[in-house]
Amino acid sequence: MNSKVYIETFGCQMNVADTERAVTGLRKAGYEMTSLPNEADVVLLNTCSVRERAERKVFRRVSELRKSPRHPVIGVMGCVAQLEGSSIFQRASAVDLVIGTQATDRIPSLLARIRDGEESVLDLDERQEGEVWDVSPAERRSPYVAFVPIIEGCNKFCSFCIVPYSRGREKSRGANEIVAEVQQLRSLGYKEVQLIGQNVNSYRPKTEDGLEGYAGATAFSRLLRAVAETGIERIKFTTSFPRDFHPDIVSAIEEYPNLCNWVHLPVQSGSDRMLKAMRRGHTSADYLRRVEIIKSSSRSLALTSDIIVGFPGESEQDFADTMKLVRDCEFDGLFIFKYSKRSRTPAANFDDAVSESDKTARFLALEELQIELQDKTYNRQVGRALSVLVEKQSARSNEDVSGHSTCNKVVNFKGNTTQRGSIVDVLISEAKPNSLYGTAISG
Repeated sequence: MNSKVYIETFGCQMNVADTERAVTGLRKAGYEMTSLPNEADVVLLNTCSVRERAERKVFRRVSELRKSPRHPVIGVMGCVAQLEGSSIFQRASAVDLVIGTQATDRIPSLLARIRDGEESVLDLDERQEGEVWDVSPAERRSPYVAFVPIIEGCNKFCSFCIVPYSRGREKSRGANEIVAEVQQLRSLGYKEVQLIGQNVNSYRPKTEDGLEGYAGATAFSRLLRAVAETGIERIKFTTSFPRDFHPDIVSAIEEYPNLCNWVHLPVQSGSDRMLKAMRRGHTSADYLRRVEIIKSSSRSLALTSDIIVGFPGESEQDFADTMKLVRDCEFDGLFIFKYSKRSRTPAANFDDAVSESDKTARFLALEELQIELQDKTYNRQVGRALSVLVEKQSARSNEDVSGHSTCNKVVNFKGNTTQRGSIVDVLISEAKPNSLYGTAISG
């Protein structure tokens, strides 16, 4: 079989991991992968539905692909596929294949049905018994950093979020399987793993297999210790959910130097009224108590977060509460989003929509505040040495290389591409808006 497949990936780290898994299965089935869509016999769009704009982009992309003189088989996979199902065929007649979020392993058999003459193929079923997370090292997006999913889905049902509907309920992988994957990655020379999931600290496997003997208040903190014991040099995890964030997670980070000093803990709003409407299950005081635990750690943990502005009913006072919380937390990084209405979510039916002009004004005001605060937090790094995993040549200078610190900051320094994959101590000399610059003192 000489059919070539091109996969275009939108959205989060889970989608990147799904693409790696899909490519592994396709190569095993005899397909050849290509990085050029105009060479492909099959084009798969791995989609994101968290925001309306991302969903619209997918259908614009389908319209572009249908004009290709090669007339490839076009498949939509991922979250948009799971949510929209067969309606995609009506909305975009060029689509031949719709692949749900749990049908990744079945893509070769679905393509075989297209080859056998079926005009449109749909698979929204759950994972089949016995399917395991199998990713070939050759298909990883990086030879140095690997995403390792530990939990899929979400049980939280925040009123604005589509994930429980697109990804299903929480399902945790077994600890033995996760640890074995990390051990293999270490043996292959990977320097960093990122344990990923919609809510990693909701991790609850069916059994304790692989967690016995590890002290810890939660299954997730015991998993962190088990993974740290593999000896892999750097371990990060994302994303955490505030009400599931137990202090023992910080204790584990303090016990194991290879558990990186960074926590991403999305708060979404600083207003208790908005947090209740969002169904987050925590108050601003609850969140600040967790921040205090993180900030008082002996390891100087970096803290990043997400904020939604313009949620239905958000008043000026609600937004002022958010601004205050951001000042109090002094986040190392903040991802700010304007509220995007998602059909099928409870918030889609909420009244009292915030105007687009108010959303924009609040976005810009919060962005300005974060720039001011981030300038302070980044300048505190000047004069310090940070451990940096070199990943690529800097986009701004051929004389510089770029990587991430253990606290997940982008660091650039003078070097060359032979250093890719090495961990270098860098003395920070300058703080820039979203990165740091320094000089290598080792490696």
